[in-house]
Amino acid sequence: MDFSLSPELVALRDKVRRFIAEQVIPLENDPRQSHHGPDEPLRRELVARARAAGLLTPHASREMGGMGLTHVEKAMVFEEAGYSRLGPTALNIHAPDEGNIHLMEEVATPAQKERWLRPQVEGALRSCFAMTEPSPGAGADPSMLQTTAVRDGDDYVINGRKWFITGADGADYAIIMARMEDGSATMFLSDMDRPGITLERNMDAMDSCFTGGHGVLHFENLRVPTADVLGEIGKGFRYAQVRLAPARLTHCMRWLGQARRAHDTALNYVRKRHAFGKPLVEHEGVGFMLADNDMDLHTARLHIWHTAWLLDQGEKCNFESSRAKVVCSEAEWRVVDRSVQMLGGQGVTGETPVMRIFTDMRAFRIYDGPSEVHRWSMARKLAHLAEKAEAELLREGGAA
Repeated sequence: MDFSLSPELVALRDKVRRFIAEQVIPLENDPRQSHHGPDEPLRRELVARARAAGLLTPHASREMGGMGLTHVEKAMVFEEAGYSRLGPTALNIHAPDEGNIHLMEEVATPAQKERWLRPQVEGALRSCFAMTEPSPGAGADPSMLQTTAVRDGDDYVINGRKWFITGADGADYAIIMARMEDGSATMFLSDMDRPGITLERNMDAMDSCFTGGHGVLHFENLRVPTADVLGEIGKGFRYAQVRLAPARLTHCMRWLGQARRAHDTALNYVRKRHAFGKPLVEHEGVGFMLADNDMDLHTARLHIWHTAWLLDQGEKCNFESSRAKVVCSEAEWRVVDRSVQMLGGQGVTGETPVMRIFTDMRAFRIYDGPSEVHRWSMARKLAHLAEKAEAELLREGGAA
């Protein structure tokens, strides 16, 4: 196993690190943001800075105007971008746009790519992914999908309600998951200003780092032309996996940067802050937390790199991405929680970025599937593999 990085990748990683430190972190307290994330003028300024630095949308293909990074290369760049909560927005690799760009590259027609994808890669458009629904609709179980699409001439008519749709406010287009009359699912593309789409409200959430916040959408007789079907009819659930496996991992990458930022902040503090006659770092309890942070950061990074490497080999990685998502979301959360503890009063106020990282990151253990759902899915696959191996041994014994 070779963990060495090419000189070109090291140079790119360092370039992103400098860009975040010099061009993005100084804007973290910019007033052009609310509890629902950066507003559009701030987003455009961040995007312009990344474009000028040659770092905009690095994960997109070269054909579409990106850098065509591999998954391993993304692991380096996304972690560095994630060191600031505004970094992913600046590089145009924030959720849900990053996953939508990947999905559109894989599935969209040439005409759809020119209409929506290319301007999105250029930073001119934002998108949202409309799948999650209020009860009794689809959540962690996508098979409970309630939003419907019915064929009517050359259109499909969509009706339903979605919620917790990240980036909906201000999005230019949506990828909508809807149930067909035969029970299958299909993805549809729609401009957000079409009649029949209503943003009912923005939901108040613990996090405030996602551009556009999290919205509630209502679809009432939304007409979508057949030309705007994304991929093939009835393959929506399959396409969701195309999007979700890499998107789980890129969440891990970005939040790793935030966890490292929290750790660095705490480490710097405990080296200088004195209590009971010596620096905090010399107290055993604090030292143990620092060591545990380092172990969790390294563990998360290794899961990311390994799963990224498997994706680059052409593996689907549904199991591995679930494993990485659980390990990383929980390890990175522990790092941030310990960092708050080491900072004491500084950790529960806005005097450092750690309080904001704490409230932003808690939901990561729920986004893209709660840890419990991933563990349950992994257990089923492990049981299936064990049964398959046992059956193979029995066949070999019979043949002998």
